[in-house]
Amino acid sequence: MKNYLVITTINPKSFAISKFEKMSDWHLIIVGDKKSQPINESSNLTYLSVEDQLQLNYEFARDCPYNHYARKNIGYLYAIQNGAELIYDTDDDNIPYDSWTFNEFSSDNICSSNEKFVNIYKFFSDENIWPRGYPLDEIHPATRHEIGTKKTDAVEIGVWQALADKEPDVDAIFRLVHQKQVTFQKSPSLFLDKQVYCPFNSQNTAWNAKAFPYLYLPVSTSFRFTDILRGYIAQKLMWKDNLHLGFTEATVYQERNVHDLMKDFKDEWECYVNVKPIVEILDSLSFTADSFKNLYLVYTTLANENLINKVEIDHLEGWINDFKQLTQIS
Repeated sequence: MKNYLVITTINPKSFAISKFEKMSDWHLIIVGDKKSQPINESSNLTYLSVEDQLQLNYEFARDCPYNHYARKNIGYLYAIQNGAELIYDTDDDNIPYDSWTFNEFSSDNICSSNEKFVNIYKFFSDENIWPRGYPLDEIHPATRHEIGTKKTDAVEIGVWQALADKEPDVDAIFRLVHQKQVTFQKSPSLFLDKQVYCPFNSQNTAWNAKAFPYLYLPVSTSFRFTDILRGYIAQKLMWKDNLHLGFTEATVYQERNVHDLMKDFKDEWECYVNVKPIVEILDSLSFTADSFKNLYLVYTTLANENLINKVEIDHLEGWINDFKQLTQIS
């Protein structure tokens, strides 16, 4: 089994988990936490309890706080240890359509822009809707950008982000103001040109093995920012590897777990104020061919600029050490 799905949950076995478990070409890894209710294992499902995680002897697992979304990193490491060639990232409330699938990691439909940020939802909806982590001051100006798609030579996709219907990945401001569900159009898949950014999340996302070093979810940020920060960093570092971020139509619908929208709003503060300064730093750095050195450079620079907590570096070092040990990278 080379295709792995990774989910972390504190809830009983959900309908989404049951559907994913039935996919014969995939193995599902459930990462538990101290609040989690154990989930019965099967030939297609592995449940990693807190005790199981410690027995893996991962440096990251020993130091990662409990009751934290970033413990999902342990599931990524476990999949890598077991020979994963593709890792699918999702949550326990994203229900796959019967037609759920992902494209090959290749695309010839490029999205280019004369601006740094592109609201990808505009290619899949006529609604005034934007993804979580998209700069708020770009929502309206983005309608004036010269944005388009065209056919080009095929490129390799590092990450495919598929959308989610009903309760798509939007920020708390959208939900507080609009309070409605959205179903996306069935538009062609596309990829972003280099130097063009759009946030992507951990809810319906397929990772090419070449991009695995960038799977790391930061520990010191809020739950609502961790995957957004990871996404911006991954986009920048993938370009060095000639990998691109691709987007495709909704392949799941979300029956959203209960959320306190005002709490989400507070937890998204970093999304609203830090994205542009972080992107400016990403664009100012010079990188080498070493993915892990590049990753370390990004996080140490962000910490030195007080955009993340310096404690993050210790967790990142654990992740890098584990990854290298599991894959025999020197």
